[in-house]
Amino acid sequence: MASLSELRDERIKKLKILEEKGINPYPRDARQDFTLFEAVKDFSKLSKRKKAVSLVGRVIGLREHGGSIFLDLDDGTGRLQGFLKKNEIGEEAFNLFKDTVDMGDFIEITGSLFVTKKKEKSILAKEWRMLSKSLLPLPDKWHGLQDVEERFRKRYLDIVMNDEVKNRFLIKTKIFQETRAFLDKEEFVEVETPMLQTVPGGATAKPFKTKLNALNMELYLRVAPELHLKELLVAGYPKVYELGRSFRNEGIDVTHNPEFTSLEVYTAYSTPEVERKRIEKLMKSVVQKTLKKKKFEHDGNTIDFGESFEVITFRALIKKYALIGEDVMNNREELALKAQQFGISVAPHDGIENILDDIYKKACRPKLLNPTFIIDYPAPFSPLAKRKEDNPELIDRFQLVAGGLELVNGYLEINDPQEQHARFLEQEEKRKKGDEEAQTKNDSFVEALEHGMPPATGWAIGMERFVMLLTNTKNIREVIIFPTLKPKSE
Repeated sequence: MASLSELRDERIKKLKILEEKGINPYPRDARQDFTLFEAVKDFSKLSKRKKAVSLVGRVIGLREHGGSIFLDLDDGTGRLQGFLKKNEIGEEAFNLFKDTVDMGDFIEITGSLFVTKKKEKSILAKEWRMLSKSLLPLPDKWHGLQDVEERFRKRYLDIVMNDEVKNRFLIKTKIFQETRAFLDKEEFVEVETPMLQTVPGGATAKPFKTKLNALNMELYLRVAPELHLKELLVAGYPKVYELGRSFRNEGIDVTHNPEFTSLEVYTAYSTPEVERKRIEKLMKSVVQKTLKKKKFEHDGNTIDFGESFEVITFRALIKKYALIGEDVMNNREELALKAQQFGISVAPHDGIENILDDIYKKACRPKLLNPTFIIDYPAPFSPLAKRKEDNPELIDRFQLVAGGLELVNGYLEINDPQEQHARFLEQEEKRKKGDEEAQTKNDSFVEALEHGMPPATGWAIGMERFVMLLTNTKNIREVIIFPTLKPKSE
């Protein structure tokens, strides 16, 4: 079997044959009368026309039979069979095609549409032209890219060779489109906030640090757009959202990538109860319009988006699935022992909320298959959520889990500047004790609150996880078109 280098050398020779005949193997334009999708859809009408049509695409299949060559053409919208016959196209053009065209080349074919004896819709070439000569071969079509890392690293080949992968990203686009359409219909304003921030905030996460040379200052890639979006509530916009990238300098696993897409939504004068209904309506709408059904499979389980979403308190969830009582939940030492029984390691700086969260992720979250809202979290769980008026030990926070995936995080926002300042100081103490994910005190945000922010509820969807759920995918890197990867060593 020839090496990749040898195959490339052979294609270089074919490139030179074209150049020696005065043919540009990379011309600036192409004649395309119809996409292949349009040609197939309107085939009956177009095939009756006497006028020749010009079609373009990548050669993904080649079969030679004496004086005939069959090829499969793909332009990204559809596929069609091409047919070159020596006595139709002429010996010179036929031989040039035979001597220079390989799988992976982009070509233009002009000819007439017809149906073969085997009922295959095809185009009979009257002439052809090279549009882009490929110098490296496509992977074997029966095996594709077998190495998972190589699939992610060369996603362009992964998509070319695997329709399932290609369609998954088309579904992702559809999910994003339907999400925006829903919010736009609900009269939300889409905005953009800075990716580079002087103070990282809006989420409990470790940020990426960089430097702006022009101003000789340190900046951070945003971990969340939350604080700027809430400043827009101060500005007087009642409904805002942002669908965009955030960055967190944390571990990589099946549900975490350092660069990811989130949807963050903020509604003035609204409550968590109202927003949970909005989220349910949004997700049911996206599922129905994207998948055309209410029930679907994920990781061997049937997920039902047709029924009302369930609601359970955080402590009830811990009791139900981790079998831990209230007395243990309030005792750090006993709780740490329980965590170790679940195989969870506990760091010296971990508070009760960190240990409870780890237990929840290990023992409870995987059990939540159908959409379930978790409510009433202990106050230390979020430094930006408002305490419940009837029980200040709890915050008015909720999360939505489905298929064992955390999809949504939301809460009633703090709009008391003094309360927010006190919470930031608590976070500063955690940072001093070694918690790198604790939030940084943000004085400019507190100042904004002092100008007055209306009561509001905000929430965020991890969009890649939502895509994972709807595409029956187990690894987040399968739904990020170019996931974060360590460079190959030389």
